[in-house]
Amino acid sequence: MDKDKRDKPKPAFSRRGFIKGVGLGGGAIGSGILEQEAEAQSAGGSVSGPGITPITLQINGKPRTLKVEPRVTLLDALRDHLDLTGAKRVCDRGTCGACTVMMDGKAVYACTVLAIDAQGRKIETIESLSANGSRRDPVIAAFVNHDAQQCGYCTPGFVMAAKAFLAHHPDPTMEQISQDLGGNLCRCGTYVGVQKAVMEAARDMKGARRG
Repeated sequence: MDKDKRDKPKPAFSRRGFIKGVGLGGGAIGSGILEQEAEAQSAGGSVSGPGITPITLQINGKPRTLKVEPRVTLLDALRDHLDLTGAKRVCDRGTCGACTVMMDGKAVYACTVLAIDAQGRKIETIESLSANGSRRDPVIAAFVNHDAQQCGYCTPGFVMAAKAFLAHHPDPTMEQISQDLGGNLCRCGTYVGVQKAVMEAARDMKGARRG
């Protein structure tokens, strides 16, 4: 019995040996890559891969040039690189609407768009609405009249979403307003005030066009 146990052939490889071999192989590959990068840098060459790159964005009617990594979102480019902090960073997942801006006339979540993909597009932020000097934007005026903000953190996103909505729906119904602005959330619960503000802005803009 004991002789049979001793003479039993061992497996070709063990789990421990396999893991050890994979670890050694991975380490060798990794060190080889690092050596190649070091050689390229010492030779004055460039290492292939994503890096900081210059881009130009058309924001509020002006070209703005900046340098960003390809992973940087439009929201981060606006806030961290261009000091345009009207669009707010809240969920960072495209679910709350606080970062809403207009791109080619449509409302988009800036946190879901890469800055490099926004090149060549017409981008409008809440800051563009203060460029009219003393003439207050009708949407902003209506928000003030109906107290459609409390803490105000979500307000820039609502205003930009409303601007984009009214550009395509000049004579909206309350149901349309509620449905279209459903992607913007307000923790303070000022939805009724927001809807009334958008309706008033629609009437004011319609009257201005007639006048």
